[in-house]
Amino acid sequence: MKNLATLPVEKLLQKPRKLQFPGFPSQIDRFPDLRYMGSKRRLLPWIHQILDGLDFESALDPFSGSGAVSYLMKAMGRRVVASDFLNLSSTIGHALIENNKITLDGPAIRILFENVPTAHRFIEKTFRDVFYTRADLRFLDRVSGNLRQLDNPHQQALAMAALMRSCVKRQPRGVFTVSGDLSKYDDGRRDLRLSIEEHFLEQIEFFNEAVFSNGRRNYARREDVFKCSTENIDLVYLDPPYVPRSDDNCYIKRYHFLEGLSCYWQGLEIDFETKVRKIPKLYTPFSYRSTAIEAFDNIFRRFRNQKIVLSYSSNGYPDLDHLTDLLNNYKSDVRIFTRPHRYHFGTHEAVKRSTVTEYLLVGL
Repeated sequence: MKNLATLPVEKLLQKPRKLQFPGFPSQIDRFPDLRYMGSKRRLLPWIHQILDGLDFESALDPFSGSGAVSYLMKAMGRRVVASDFLNLSSTIGHALIENNKITLDGPAIRILFENVPTAHRFIEKTFRDVFYTRADLRFLDRVSGNLRQLDNPHQQALAMAALMRSCVKRQPRGVFTVSGDLSKYDDGRRDLRLSIEEHFLEQIEFFNEAVFSNGRRNYARREDVFKCSTENIDLVYLDPPYVPRSDDNCYIKRYHFLEGLSCYWQGLEIDFETKVRKIPKLYTPFSYRSTAIEAFDNIFRRFRNQKIVLSYSSNGYPDLDHLTDLLNNYKSDVRIFTRPHRYHFGTHEAVKRSTVTEYLLVGL
């Protein structure tokens, strides 16, 4: 048998939806990836190999993001608490981590597609000529209003998660930093030809298929990492934002439309002076050199009674040695795993590719 630890991740994932090798949960093939910045979807085989060697029955993922690692740990049969300070991420958590059995059935789908003459037109008016066609925007308004008529909160979360992924597929490069004439990004992909309504029909099926029960009572929350409860938690998986060497790592900058859509912009202030209708950036101390080291020290201290698995990258700050020293202050046994990895930003011809080394620091 080949040693999976020595194989490049890209070799393991020649067929992205067929992550098949001994011990890896086949359920992961059903996970609907959001093309989320920093998503660990392509690294799941490697992460699984390391997690599978640790003794834990419950896990907290307080930077759940796209939900990929939470979904992996759920598929491994662990009790999972997925949390994030973004509403879009907690929505995915409610749809696929907390939810063990509820799907969007026929009656729910009919409610979602119902034509309501009095439907709000907030998205159509606010984002006209920004991202999508008027028909797409009207459809987003219609479904956003209709899903609130669903009685089950997990059905609401599933519908919103499917709607968000539809928007990502329809948007060139999957981010919301460009507006206006987007024809220069049209490389003939099917995703750019389908309407959001057509995408949504497909995504309902994908998300329904992704729902499963692991026999545990799992939870999804929207919380700051420093406020997450550690009660009955054996392991904490940490994947905080990286302090970048250039540009920035702001998720709101790239996904503000999804964050707003997830709550229909309730309680959010829109900056109408910006072309893409930005919303305020959320602060996290992990995003700045001046505060990152203290933030890591605080988070290691907070979870010193749990097993800690930290996911980080060579293109972030602080560096591996500094992180190891900090973790050694609270853990007597620190193990380091590394993996070459290449991030892909966008899908057009001029796509930037960044080769880095991914780290998993395990504190026991």
